[in-house]
Amino acid sequence: MTDTPYTGSGARRHAPGDSANAHAHGGYATQGETAVAEIGATPGQPVATAGAQTRPVWYFARRPGPLAWLAVLIALVLAIPIITVAASLIGGPDSDVWGHLAATVLPRYIQNTIWLVVGVGLTVPTIGAGTAWLVTMCRFPGRRIFEWALILPLAVPAYVMAYTYTDFLQFTGPVQTALREVMGWGPRGYWFPEIRSLPGAIGMLSFVLYPYVYLLARASFLEQSVCALEVSRTLGCGRWSSFFRVALPLARPSIIAGTSLALMETLADFGTVSYFGVQTFTTGIVRAWASFGDRVAASQLAAVLLGFVFVVLLVERTSRGRARYHHSSVTYRNLPGYELAGLKAVGAWLACALPILIGFLLPGTILLKMSIARGDDQFGARFLELAFNSFSLAGVTALIAVVLATVMTYSVRLQPNRAVYLANRVASMGYAIPGTVIAIGVLIPFANLDNALDLWMRQTFGISTGLLLTGSMAALVFAYLVRFLAVSLNTMEASLGRIRPTMDDAARTLGHGPFSTLIRVHAPMMWASMLTAGLVVFVDVMKELPATLVMRPFNFDTLAVQAYNLAADERLTEASTAALAIVAVGILPVILLSKTIAKSRPGE
Repeated sequence: MTDTPYTGSGARRHAPGDSANAHAHGGYATQGETAVAEIGATPGQPVATAGAQTRPVWYFARRPGPLAWLAVLIALVLAIPIITVAASLIGGPDSDVWGHLAATVLPRYIQNTIWLVVGVGLTVPTIGAGTAWLVTMCRFPGRRIFEWALILPLAVPAYVMAYTYTDFLQFTGPVQTALREVMGWGPRGYWFPEIRSLPGAIGMLSFVLYPYVYLLARASFLEQSVCALEVSRTLGCGRWSSFFRVALPLARPSIIAGTSLALMETLADFGTVSYFGVQTFTTGIVRAWASFGDRVAASQLAAVLLGFVFVVLLVERTSRGRARYHHSSVTYRNLPGYELAGLKAVGAWLACALPILIGFLLPGTILLKMSIARGDDQFGARFLELAFNSFSLAGVTALIAVVLATVMTYSVRLQPNRAVYLANRVASMGYAIPGTVIAIGVLIPFANLDNALDLWMRQTFGISTGLLLTGSMAALVFAYLVRFLAVSLNTMEASLGRIRPTMDDAARTLGHGPFSTLIRVHAPMMWASMLTAGLVVFVDVMKELPATLVMRPFNFDTLAVQAYNLAADERLTEASTAALAIVAVGILPVILLSKTIAKSRPGE
């Protein structure tokens, strides 16, 4: 059997570890469409790859086998939270709290959420696409450093940024204190912008989330053909005209996809908006659940927020229409390097340096200084307990996520049918759902199941089982899996798609069945991608705050919860220790992403 090569823009060689790209954009791969989830590829857009024409002997099974049914079962279980939240709009008892919220604060939730989405949606693509073009196509001092350093803010949770800048810019902070001393201002004789506000929240989220657009836009620029740029130059376009009229439109799917990811993270954010006092749907959901104890109102607010998420996804999908953005060039040459000198070089340097300074260096320095100066008074046994809780939750979730992702992607490879395809897509939906929505969707059915089991045990055996699932580690890990399984699923699809089907045929002729082939052939070849998938899920769980805050067991805290609680009590210096630990853990996958993108140019 032979493979039919593909020479479009999506075809390129992948090194082990490339699958980390899939996390950056939330893309996915399906057999017969795209076998590689690569940065810059638009989710759902057909991209053929080498080796896509052949299938192993057992591939065309007419009836779903046990593995296919297992994949469908996993998807159905993971869909329970989303179904529960969506069903709250259809039925359920009336809620006085919901009526009160709708008459008082619901308009404010909608208004603040819309302004937050608009502000981040305008800022993020400007920073991300602009810096990606500069480091990809221009040559100026420091460019090599900026290529990877521009991703560093991705390691800083938005709520950590909020804490650090509040301490830095508040009335007693170093900035305002220095201004009063230098300018001779009195305590009431000047105006200074309030960081704890809606514009402040937009700024914090923008400088943390712009790397999503940067990652995708840079990969898209790296994969563009030099021919299109050269043709535009022969037609009279200058460097910037070529950027706006050729390169930017070709990168449009990647930029929109990255912006959509940033907007979904914005809708999911709780720590930043809560600390800044900006009332959005996420703060309303937590308040309805924790303060009022009304699960109906919380689930209905969650359903409305879920509608916002699907609107964002729908806009991203329909904005492309029938447009296609691949090209037919079979030759890839080195990209032209536009040499910048003088003021242009200084401007490019500042444009790349400011996002890094604001998004990583300054908050990291502030956290390090506060941690060294004082830090958490409970540092020691208590801090080690918090770190153990965070690492154990993240480790268990990452391990289960990789196993489930391997099962689901391998089921598509063995028995491709609509049910298995749909199961993989349903399992990928969780990444687009805010943590608060998932938490409510998990707690309601788990609580009903616990109550039903307890009632049956008391009536049958006279024994009360209590709450076995609700508020347990199992429920929390399940919520994490619903939220982050898509990360490992995309990564494993990308990795398995790079293995030629001829490998399966060779293993089959040597007497290996599907399971033996997976263990002895595929697993060693996918080992680096498995580690990458597990690492990225691990870091995501470490940073997750809303779901942990709502669902954690009694007297069980993590580093994220500790940082939030201390900051909410205005103990910012003490919160620095836990926040710094979260940032430090997040740096490693950022470095992996940077190295992967640098190799994404076809022919490299």
